Amino acid sequence: MDYGDSVASTEDRGGTKARVLDAALASFGTAGYDSTSLDDLAVGLGIRKQTILYHFVSKRGLLNAVVDRVAEDLTVAMDQVLAGGQRDWERVDALVRSVFRVALEQPVLLGLLREVSRPNSPGAQRLRGHLDPLMARARLWIEAEMAAGRLRRTDAQLLLLSAYSTVVGVATEIEVLRAAGVGPTLRPVVQRRKELLRFLRASLDPRS
Repeated sequence: MDYGDSVASTEDRGGTKARVLDAALASFGTAGYDSTSLDDLAVGLGIRKQTILYHFVSKRGLLNAVVDRVAEDLTVAMDQVLAGGQRDWERVDALVRSVFRVALEQPVLLGLLREVSRPNSPGAQRLRGHLDPLMARARLWIEAEMAAGRLRRTDAQLLLLSAYSTVVGVATEIEVLRAAGVGPTLRPVVQRRKELLRFLRASLDPRS
């Protein structure tokens, strides 16, 4: 058995690959891509750096894998709502709550979104490849609801961009608080969710 086979078998038994993704998400979402070190990740996990490289090839490959996993989590959350029975404003409300629920369960996810949303981020294109189809689906559904008279007419694309900016802005707010010495708290996430829902309801719900 060669070294690569040994690393793979050890990883499969110990679930190391999943632990590497968890650690990378935490580091990319807090320290950022440039400040994340594969050597430090390996030391923190008690594994060899070669184990990380065996599965992800490079630091960029690891970032891509983390972005893919986060995008999958968001897609699953949205699909669960879209497969449900909610309609008009109730579905909009459920979608927002579903996305924020993922963020509340994985707070570092917000930091990752902030990191890879920067235009010069190495993960920006990868994230866009995942988000564009999601945004397109959401826009088409909103426009269909508007055409049916179940939602108030407005610019759906601009509305979605505003919603996304709010989510990324929460991450920035948390980072500012951390820099000021304020410990991590989920209060900004909950508060911004309420504000976003009020904004969307005023924009979309004909009954408001």
